[in-house]
Amino acid sequence: MRTTLLSMFFIGFLLSGCTEFQVTTKKKAAETPATVFYLIRHAEKDRSDAGNRDPELTPEGLQRATYWKEVFREIPLAAVYSTNYNRTYQTALPTAQAKDLEVLRYEPDTTDLKHWAAQYPGKHILIVGHSNTTPALANQLMGEGTYTDIDDSNNGNLYIVQYGSVKNSSVLYLEPSYTPRMETP
Repeated sequence: MRTTLLSMFFIGFLLSGCTEFQVTTKKKAAETPATVFYLIRHAEKDRSDAGNRDPELTPEGLQRATYWKEVFREIPLAAVYSTNYNRTYQTALPTAQAKDLEVLRYEPDTTDLKHWAAQYPGKHILIVGHSNTTPALANQLMGEGTYTDIDDSNNGNLYIVQYGSVKNSSVLYLEPSYTPRMETP
C-alpha cells in the first residue's frame, strides 16, 4: 500500500504540470495547449496456448490492469484507446470504466497520432498497445526513433509524451509493488 501511494505521489508530481502545460505555436498567435499521450503495453497475457493469437489476461494481468486504473485516477483522460485484441482491451477497460469512457479501437499501423493531437488539443489520452507498437507510437509523436521495442517480460512501461509545438517525452517503469524509475531519452 505504501509503495502504491508513493507511486501515485511520484506520478502526480511528475504530471502536475501536464494539466496546464501550454505552448505557443508559430502558426497561431494564441496559445495552444499541448496534448498529453500516455502509452502503455497490455498487461500480462495468458501464454498457456502458444497457438492462441488473441489471449486474455492472466490473473496477474488483471491485477495490473486495475493498478493502471489507480495510476490514472487523478489524470483527466478525454479518451482511452486499445488495439482490437482481448489483452489490450482488458488492460484499458478498468481505467475507461473509472473515467466513464468507452474504450475506442485503433489500428497502430494506420493511426496518425498527430491527427489525434489536433482532435484533442490540451487533453490527456491513454493508448494501450503492444511491445512493438507502444514505443513506435511514442517515436511517431516525437518524430524520431528514440524508443526500441519493449522486452517481452516488461509490462510496466509508461510512456508520457507531451505533443505540441514543443515535444517532451519520458518513460516510467511502474510495478505495482515497486517505486517507479524514470528514464528520459
